[in-house]
Amino acid sequence: MGPYSYVGWTGAILLTLGVAWPTAARAQVDPWEFEVYPYATTPRGVLELETDNAVSIKGHNQGGEGTAAGTFPSQSMWYNQYEFTYGLTDRVEAAAYLNFALPRGHGFWYAGSKYRLRGRLFDEGVLPVDLGWYTELEWHQTPQFDNDQLELELRPIAEKDLGPFSLVVNPIFEKTIFSGVDRNRGFNFGYASGLYYRWLRYLSPGLEFYGAPGLMDDTPPLPMQEHYVFPVLWGELDRIEYNIGPGIGLTGGSDQLIFKFNLELEKFIGALFGPSSDSGWLF
Repeated sequence: MGPYSYVGWTGAILLTLGVAWPTAARAQVDPWEFEVYPYATTPRGVLELETDNAVSIKGHNQGGEGTAAGTFPSQSMWYNQYEFTYGLTDRVEAAAYLNFALPRGHGFWYAGSKYRLRGRLFDEGVLPVDLGWYTELEWHQTPQFDNDQLELELRPIAEKDLGPFSLVVNPIFEKTIFSGVDRNRGFNFGYASGLYYRWLRYLSPGLEFYGAPGLMDDTPPLPMQEHYVFPVLWGELDRIEYNIGPGIGLTGGSDQLIFKFNLELEKFIGALFGPSSDSGWLF
């Protein structure tokens, strides 16, 4: 199978996953985080500063639709996230996020915080597919953006290089815990995946796929789900990494047009722990 075949293959598999379970509770993508996490982690002792941004250019005019999980509508919404990541070891990183938003006509709002650990298993190339893990707590204190105060998110990470191409897959499993209207429900399923071509250090193309089919045991019909494809450009300019591109909604439940722009800067500030063991696989 040639590398270009993986574009159609990935899109078909992801959409099939969206309708693989029965049918009615609607889930939504995380509009603050149109990002596909790779196998590689932040190097030990390095602090990474990142801002993730998305603007809903053609969204919905009612709250609770498209990318809007609260009362504010998604139309013209600017989602603004700041991420602070530190490399704890050669295989594990920790991160904290601050989420903000600018709804149309309502000024700049704080929208919640997130805290996570992410790691990689074994060293690169040991397994046929490079594998990683991701666990996150999302804390929402602004019901205008989300009624569920505390959510747990888990992501397996898989990455495979195919010559100059890289295929990265992040299945997403998310559950409301302790409080919130959905705390007694099961896990929501979603995905963030990408196919990237390494062309130039400062300019390379890619395709990213995001979706939120819904509760695994109560999935709504496909037209009510969110699914997006993003043609992106990515690279590094003067130590600043970027990933930008338009997102096209594939269903009626999606915002029809989104533009994202993510920027990232790394700096070594000192390591807390020594090097990881060459024979280790987790830490």
